[in-house]
Amino acid sequence: MLRRLLYHNFRSVYRIDQWFRHHFTKPGMLVFGAMIAAAVFGIDTRKTFAYQLFSFTAALLIVSWLASFWYRTRFSFKRQLPPFGSVNQALHYHIVLDNPHPRAQIGLSLQEALEGENISFQQYVQAVTPHVRRNWFDQYVGYPRWVWLLRHQRGADTRWQHLPALPAQHSLKIRTSIYPQRRGYVHFRRLFIARPDPLGLFNALQTLSQADAILILPQRYPVPLIDLPGSRRYQAGGVNLAMSVGDAVEFVALREYRPGDALRNIHWKSWARQGKPIVKEFQDEFFVRHALVLDTFCTAAQHAVFEEAVSVAASFVGHLTTQDTLLDLMFVGTEAFRFTGGRGLGHVEKMLEILACVELCSDKPFGTLASLLLEHGHELSGCIFVLLDWDTARQAVLEQLQQQGVPMLTLVVLPVEKVALKETLPKYCHGLRMGHIAEDLAGLKL
Repeated sequence: MLRRLLYHNFRSVYRIDQWFRHHFTKPGMLVFGAMIAAAVFGIDTRKTFAYQLFSFTAALLIVSWLASFWYRTRFSFKRQLPPFGSVNQALHYHIVLDNPHPRAQIGLSLQEALEGENISFQQYVQAVTPHVRRNWFDQYVGYPRWVWLLRHQRGADTRWQHLPALPAQHSLKIRTSIYPQRRGYVHFRRLFIARPDPLGLFNALQTLSQADAILILPQRYPVPLIDLPGSRRYQAGGVNLAMSVGDAVEFVALREYRPGDALRNIHWKSWARQGKPIVKEFQDEFFVRHALVLDTFCTAAQHAVFEEAVSVAASFVGHLTTQDTLLDLMFVGTEAFRFTGGRGLGHVEKMLEILACVELCSDKPFGTLASLLLEHGHELSGCIFVLLDWDTARQAVLEQLQQQGVPMLTLVVLPVEKVALKETLPKYCHGLRMGHIAEDLAGLKL
């Protein structure tokens, strides 16, 4: 009952706070604060003259508020968004703002409104914030949890931006930015355009609705050149769809020439008979194939560790798919997933999109991933593990792969409270300390 009451209070306080932030300028907030102070100290008009200050500041705010009703110009706009953004990197894009008014508009400001402010009571109760020391009052009341959940739902921070003069009946292309705080989709909902009254105390606010979305990719770290000591493995089943750089072991058929085919594969006699380029097609079945395995098995309390693990996996995606290899990305979400990229089967961006949307798994055992790994272990030339913990279940899977002769690089993301575990890990495991991920990755040696 108390939590539900607090939930409704937080919603009301937040809406009032947002109304004040959007409508009052900084000088206006100062005048409003002076009015409240004067009202408190000026109750007894016979002992103090503070009531006169209250009357003066209240009159200023009323005049400013009334003046805002005279401003009714409507704008239209369009966002020009890039394909992707990245966590903790400012996302720059353009807004084309059209002014239909016959006069130039000056003194305008704009701010984006992102989707995610409608938090349900169930979300508020179940939210688990990152482990941060808080006093007993904050823990009991839960307002920091509410603020964190709001920011997480929105996915990015926005700021007011002052605009140059907007010419009459003309469009202006404006460069603006948001600051992504998490991976996944960020949804744009509205655009606020504010114009202060002549006294500069109160904003006339216009709200322009237009929905857009952009995918925010995980944070990536620089990684050293990793050369797993694996060899090409037999890949049954027509991996000849990949770019032809493997060992051609069997002639399959003749087909028409496609841009990019090697000249050495042209079948000259068929070209002479048909009058168009014909090439020989081979079945390529021997490839270097690596697996990048992301551990998703954790609770909501380990959310920060999981996010760092996703960032580490994303760092290796960009590195491995630029090499002459196939790359299998394996993890468990609603089910066991295996995505293959590299050598013409997929691009770095596609695999990063997958990692941008991956979620932790708290309702399945680690054996779900183990089954997927052991099923395809005979195809792998090497394997990179990004683990969230170290226990007997994870150790057993790695030992079985070792018995199959699969070279491995095992990385364990360690929270602050488990840093001591780094010294007890087996020799083939490398601990990555949260807060020092980039440093520990730079020092990797096989």
